[in-house]
Amino acid sequence: MFKGQPKGLYALALANTGERFGYYTMLAIFMLFLQAKFGWEQAAASQLYAIFLAIVYFLPVVGGWLADRIGYGRCVVAGICVMFLGYALLTVPTGANTFGIVLMIGALLLIALGTGLFKGNLQVLIGNLYDDPKYAAKRDSAFSLFYMAINIGAMFAPFAATAITNRFLAKAGLVYKADIPALAHQLLGGTITPENTSRLAELQGQMPGSSVAAMDLPAFSDYYIAKLSDSYHMGFAVACISLVVSIGIYFACRSWFKHADVNARHAASAENGPAAVTLTKKQTRERVVALCLVFAVVIFFWMAFNQNGQSLTWFARDYTQSVATGWPRAGFNVWILALLCISIYTLFAAFQAERRTTRWISGVITAALWGTAIYLYKGMPEILDIQPQLFQQFNPFFVVMLTPIIMAIFNALASAKDDRHPNGREPSAPMKIGLGMLVAALGYVVMIFASAGQASPAALAGTVSPDPVVPTYLMGTYLVLTFAELLLSPMGISFVTKVAPPNMKGLMMGLWFAASAIGNYLSSIPGALWMKVPLWANWAILAALCALAGGAMFALLKRINAATENV
Repeated sequence: MFKGQPKGLYALALANTGERFGYYTMLAIFMLFLQAKFGWEQAAASQLYAIFLAIVYFLPVVGGWLADRIGYGRCVVAGICVMFLGYALLTVPTGANTFGIVLMIGALLLIALGTGLFKGNLQVLIGNLYDDPKYAAKRDSAFSLFYMAINIGAMFAPFAATAITNRFLAKAGLVYKADIPALAHQLLGGTITPENTSRLAELQGQMPGSSVAAMDLPAFSDYYIAKLSDSYHMGFAVACISLVVSIGIYFACRSWFKHADVNARHAASAENGPAAVTLTKKQTRERVVALCLVFAVVIFFWMAFNQNGQSLTWFARDYTQSVATGWPRAGFNVWILALLCISIYTLFAAFQAERRTTRWISGVITAALWGTAIYLYKGMPEILDIQPQLFQQFNPFFVVMLTPIIMAIFNALASAKDDRHPNGREPSAPMKIGLGMLVAALGYVVMIFASAGQASPAALAGTVSPDPVVPTYLMGTYLVLTFAELLLSPMGISFVTKVAPPNMKGLMMGLWFAASAIGNYLSSIPGALWMKVPLWANWAILAALCALAGGAMFALLKRINAATENV
């Protein structure tokens, strides 16, 4: 798995891990921040969230086009600097007024622009490492490892955001309660019902601060919204710190990948090495068309997948128990999750290492990791309070946990050669993408079952369900969606870097993210429908779209494979 990979992969992966940690820390609380601070309804908050994600994933088109002309490394460094400025602006504690909204939108635009310069071009640098014939066969596994590294950062992000939120609320004599922000805004806006007024007063009585209990309801509402918003601003500051770490890793290890920082113009010059591969116009056109067909299909995956910060977080807040009991408690302790992730890799080493001593040591370390995880689990409270953003750590946890297993399966299939399959039985990247779409549809089938018998969001009117479901429904959904993601996302990125014409690598990687951008914008559809349709209907729409897109991918498979079979 790790053997034979170039050192540059690890440097670039770690640099991206730090950047993604900050990004996902911000994203874990961003939707909650919008609704808590500004009192926006789901449709408005979802629209801004989706527009932001769309711009984040569309601007790599511009960043890729620019990098094809001035260089990938220059764009990566510029991107980190611009992102830092954007996150810094998000930390400014403004009022919930026009100036606050304008500053926030300006910060989001800077983050999006910086990501557009950084994200795709860093991945092109990785792809360039594998243009060397020495490493060409390891391209797919490399992007799986790179994707795993991204998700290490993402796994710790919700934990960091929650820890900061709880710390600053505790200093203000408060604790987090999911329905206080909506009820407080209803009270201040004069739209609250008598029943919800009583509920808000009841929640105020649960606050630990003695001075908080003495406030009248309007003062308490103002105070809670202000302090919760400030705690979210402090959560955004984490991203600034993580970017400093990322840029430090990038420059400290630059010698490991500097040779890959070449675009087609540099590669064609004699002093920069051999000329780039030349394609005919027909070959170029066929490759671009094949890539665009793949891009069109994955739009619907990203529409479904990016519900984690929107409708799935609302389901966690409004329809899922706010406490965990039994074994699911372990899933809300990020240190237990980290130990389990590490143990998967040491377990593989225990079976795959060439030296017997290494196998024994790996086995002992695996047992120690499991023992430590059990010890931490036994020390947890029997009833554990959980916050909605913590559910977002399951997807990156499952990515890190499942990556070596998926890689082992595909490696075994690639080695299963016979007369009918001289190149092995491993599915092509487009086939993996089609399978990923069908698996994603199953994830939302789980949500349909989870929503059975639940009142619609409109019926709840800002409160939480009186009969919330157990956390395992969402945990299971994230597990299924992660299987889909591992089949689709790293394989898609690898496919783009392999198939893209040499003089269009940055642009094609940008278009991969542009497809993500369209999907991210369409992810606002469930938000727009949230208060208008039964709860299960949103999940049914997402499941149907994923299934149809998967069917389309299989229908196009022959054409795509024909255009790329000699790559």
